Amino acid sequence: MSQSLPQKELKYYRLMEDLKEKILSGEFKAGDKLPSENELSRSYQISRQTVRKALSILENAGYIYAEHGRGTFCSELVHHSGNSHNIAVVTTYLSDYIFPRVIQGIDSVLTGHGYSIILKNTKNSRSQEAKCLEELLQKDIDGIIIEPSKSQIYCKHMNLYQKLEDYHIPYVFIQGCFSKMNDKPQVLMDDCKGGYLITKYLIETGHKNIIGVFKSDDTQGQNRHKGYVRALQEAGILYDPDKVIWFYTEDRKVHPYESVFQMAEKKYPMDAVVCYNDQIAMKVIQALTDAGLKVPEDISVTGYDNSYMANSGGFNLTTIVHPQEKLGEMAAELLLDLIQNGEETVKEKKIMIEPEIVIGNSCKERA
Repeated sequence: MSQSLPQKELKYYRLMEDLKEKILSGEFKAGDKLPSENELSRSYQISRQTVRKALSILENAGYIYAEHGRGTFCSELVHHSGNSHNIAVVTTYLSDYIFPRVIQGIDSVLTGHGYSIILKNTKNSRSQEAKCLEELLQKDIDGIIIEPSKSQIYCKHMNLYQKLEDYHIPYVFIQGCFSKMNDKPQVLMDDCKGGYLITKYLIETGHKNIIGVFKSDDTQGQNRHKGYVRALQEAGILYDPDKVIWFYTEDRKVHPYESVFQMAEKKYPMDAVVCYNDQIAMKVIQALTDAGLKVPEDISVTGYDNSYMANSGGFNLTTIVHPQEKLGEMAAELLLDLIQNGEETVKEKKIMIEPEIVIGNSCKERA
């Protein structure tokens, strides 16, 4: 029995995506007549029935419209009035970790100015981010606050951000930014300094064999790692890449745990672990506990973000403060400034929040 092909490998899907890309990139403009079914059939070497299926999807999504006897035309994408009082907020996740409080901060400012919020989440998927932006380009919105997905990886959908600018829809990045868009409005934590502060604290309390666990596919992970390296070098401790565990979004629930567990089982020399965030710190603590070690008696562990999970039942994780609501408020205020005054007149488009360390009981001073 033959297995069905993934949707992206089907002929109608490839044609549909190709035509949609040409519309979004501006190759086909509003009112332009698309090639006929026969022409598309010949160009893509597919049947007219397959062509019709692709065109039907695009028509239902509002990208094209058909006129009997005349052909198929590119639609006028939604008219953006600039006065809809709708703001889109796109984050990697919505309901867990720090995100509810970030959104709460955004909402408190925007609702106070009479705006409504359209919430979207990408699950930290690049394709889902592109899909969200495509959908938002079809809506009448005044601006977007967006946390980019996997911000350390090259962005393949720059054309969608260019489309936002073509429609004069301002946007603000939070939590990270693509390297090619570093001049765009953004509100970020100084993650390099945060990684430096937490590592320096461990060094000052006598730790010498400090393991680092960092996320490789976003700028926060890369910058926190830079701070970790800087603190080691400043203290004259040789940086050892074997003491750094890198993980990706897809393996975040398994790889940090397994790597730390194996190091503990093999009695790898370590007296502290610097973690990418509080979520990872809790997985690391579980791995160490399962390997028969105690935190902080045997090994100190630090987090980042000062999330709700950093404090429970008398346990207080040593971590970096993340002013979640404040970050949301600052992003909303920056976006309102852009909407009201235009990007050219806004002086401070890149806001960097200073990190602060919170000392808990997850670390122990070493001799």
